[in-house]
Amino acid sequence: MADPSSYRPKPGQIPDSPGVYKFRDEHRRVIYVGKAKNLRQRLANYFQDLAGLHPRTRTMVTTAASVEWTVVSTEVEALQLEYSWIKEYDPRFNVKYRDDKSYPYLAVTLNEEFPRVQVMRGAKKKGVRYFGPYGHAWAIRETVDLMLRVFPVRTCSAGVFKNAERTGRPCLLGYIGKCSAPCVGRVSPEEHRDLAEDFCDFMAGRTGTYIRRLEKDMMQAAEEMEYERAARLRDDAEALKRAMEKSAVVLADATDADLIAVAEDELEAAVQIFHVRGGRVRGQRGWVTDKVEAVDTAGLVEHALQQLYGEESGDAVPKEVLVPALPEDPEAVSQWLADRRGSQVSLRIPQRGDKKDLMITVQRNAQQALGLHKTKRASDLTTRSRALEEIAEALGLDTAPLRVECFDISHLQGDDVVASMVVFEDGLARKSEYRRFQIKGFEGQDDVRSMHEVIGRRFKRYLQEKERTGEWEETPAPTGPVPAPADPVAAPAGSAPATVDPVPAPAGSAQAAADPVPAPAGSVPAPDEAAPAQQPAAARDEPREDDGRPKRFAYPPQLVVVDGGQPQVAAAQRALDELGIDDIAVCGLAKRLEEVWLPDDDDPVVLPRSSEGLYLLQRIRDEAHRFAITYQRAKRAKRIRSSPLDEVAGLGETRKQALIKHFGSVKKLRQATIEEICEVPGIGRRTAESVAASLASAAPAAPAVNTATGEIIEEDDGGSRT
Repeated sequence: MADPSSYRPKPGQIPDSPGVYKFRDEHRRVIYVGKAKNLRQRLANYFQDLAGLHPRTRTMVTTAASVEWTVVSTEVEALQLEYSWIKEYDPRFNVKYRDDKSYPYLAVTLNEEFPRVQVMRGAKKKGVRYFGPYGHAWAIRETVDLMLRVFPVRTCSAGVFKNAERTGRPCLLGYIGKCSAPCVGRVSPEEHRDLAEDFCDFMAGRTGTYIRRLEKDMMQAAEEMEYERAARLRDDAEALKRAMEKSAVVLADATDADLIAVAEDELEAAVQIFHVRGGRVRGQRGWVTDKVEAVDTAGLVEHALQQLYGEESGDAVPKEVLVPALPEDPEAVSQWLADRRGSQVSLRIPQRGDKKDLMITVQRNAQQALGLHKTKRASDLTTRSRALEEIAEALGLDTAPLRVECFDISHLQGDDVVASMVVFEDGLARKSEYRRFQIKGFEGQDDVRSMHEVIGRRFKRYLQEKERTGEWEETPAPTGPVPAPADPVAAPAGSAPATVDPVPAPAGSAQAAADPVPAPAGSVPAPDEAAPAQQPAAARDEPREDDGRPKRFAYPPQLVVVDGGQPQVAAAQRALDELGIDDIAVCGLAKRLEEVWLPDDDDPVVLPRSSEGLYLLQRIRDEAHRFAITYQRAKRAKRIRSSPLDEVAGLGETRKQALIKHFGSVKKLRQATIEEICEVPGIGRRTAESVAASLASAAPAAPAVNTATGEIIEEDDGGSRT
């Protein structure tokens, strides 16, 4: 725990202008981002007596090790920069709203030649018009089904569309009148785009025009005694009315507005948003968050506005935003919203009438969402806490292992040997921290040696990261000789280097800075940074600059779990010992009897079958196994699909296919002469000579055998085995 006075800047150093500030911890990670009209006044609030601070603020300032700031011109710039930094650094002490589900949108792909209406989730794409979000995908499909009678826009996938173009026959929707069938030329691209734009106009709330037009055409058709056409127009108008009825009128003045309500307690907060367009509720969404910083309702509203509109522009930002409490600086937030919309945006609290009544409804939804979330989470939180406590008790740990890393080895009879590392924090998977490795220190099947290599490589990178960030204090060289120990071992972190028969210095020490740490006897050499192309992606990437962003292998776990029994655990512990790491616990989970093995123990730890701790270890182990075998299968599939022609320099995919098409297989191509290869269009004599030489030098692979039937699997036309 740090003393805030140790990194408190002098008052004269802090400017009294608007800006954004960052608190960093001892690992240089950004843990909190804030903004202020006056940086000097705001930062002074963090360095008062700890007893006077809010408990969450006190935790943050004692976790931090430094503070820095950036001066901006206006409060609007500060708001934008704060949002950008929160998205970039993901600070742990900032409130971050996360969707409790992936809400579906009704999307119209106006960026295509023939726009398509479909249900979309996830990140928004440029050139696509979105409506929603909706609570359920079936609600979108019901609405679209009604509207396709009047606006027969394409809804098929690209594959179905191209197949219809090729065959000249439309799909079923084209036959029943719910698609204008642009795939077979029934309408031109311009006519189809007009239909799509009319569809968008109707969904945007301009509904009266189309219904009045249909009713007028219906009356005219009836006067001309075209009764069938009049009946069809009548049904079309009824379909549009039913589609409109699905979103009831809530504001009579056809208002475009978003209503935001917040429900909170001491620990959590829930936000609900109603999207009202043309006076009708067109979408609804909600978030739930932990209150990891000392924040009031106004602060929660400001964070919600940043999350909601931070990446939106144009009409996606409504003319009016109704909130339960105004942010600390409402003028700056209103200006920021106006900049994103391109016109004036009203940010206010509804005081009376329909808007206040609707805000009460939104508030009620927020309260229900918070209550439902707490009901679901109470059991989950209790279970995870109990599981971590049981693991700590069974393994003799001082505290619950909040960060657990699990390693697994996967191969197929010694080929394509790979390893996985999965990370669980607070009992939950943190998939962004997963890593995978290729075993490259040796060939063949040896799970114990593979585990030693992987653990060594992972924690060497951790030590390199500590050296880069300067977390180890440099120890001055002694003035006199230091006697070497009788049995030299790797010096622990922070010890002074010996002068007689020296042992490897720890990464980050004065000696290590000049002379890289030699690999201990029996360990796997560190990755060769001079040849990064030969390294696995997870192991060869250099750590990012020291800017507070998450880095690979930067943070140590409290517990390392290996998939295996006593030999694998011993190998993992030996790798840590060789690196001088003695503050990380190691255990293994053997599949046969689900026994937990500890280093240097001849007998396993047996957890009860009903133990939540055992269940959590099993989940972590199974996730590591899944991640490893997925990677191993991908590597094997890539190897099987490879062709000897891949080794021919300068031979592209088109000419490879031309060769295979001409000769039928790589086997026949290998038997061909240079003159015969030159007969293939696009293949010159020099290329033919390269192909012949490459195939001659590459020994044909042994035939593959189907182990189930004993059948020899021949090479296919692409030179791969199937």
